[in-house]
Amino acid sequence: MTLEELIARCKKQDAKAQETLYRDYSRILFGICLKYSPNKAEAEDSLQDAFITIFKRIEQFEGKGSFEGWMKRITVNTVLQKYRKKKTFDIPNEQQIEDADVDIEQTSIPLDYLLKIIQDLPDRYRLVFNLYVMDGYSHKEIGEMLGISDGTSKSNLARARGILKTKVEDYKEKLQ
Repeated sequence: MTLEELIARCKKQDAKAQETLYRDYSRILFGICLKYSPNKAEAEDSLQDAFITIFKRIEQFEGKGSFEGWMKRITVNTVLQKYRKKKTFDIPNEQQIEDADVDIEQTSIPLDYLLKIIQDLPDRYRLVFNLYVMDGYSHKEIGEMLGISDGTSKSNLARARGILKTKVEDYKEKLQ
């Protein structure tokens, strides 16, 4: 069955088609959830919430643009919505922090370790770091998505980079 046929069947609430769509895209969308969540359990919850939203809103997909891109956007927004409710982005002092460069090129650092230290970041830092560094959003776009100022986005990114830099340097020291 083609993607267009699968979408059409999902629009008719066909359970088999929904199951196929879930099976075909759950790994990709779970990766997104995991990137923005502090742990696997929250990522799994977010994935379920994202698919519920996808199935509820599939009628809105008009075939323009990428269906996968449409689902990814819903997934990111689903995860971010949880954190918007928590108000985890407020920082009393938005003073500019010097941007920290994280040098991982010269030492082979396991991907699992890098993913873990990113996931261990406080929510506000992890979300801004992933949106800016991994997904290429601007501080203005991040501010709009998260309901924060550009300055708060920049500050959160700088703090995330600072934490990551310290952890990478600690890791390098242990190797020597």
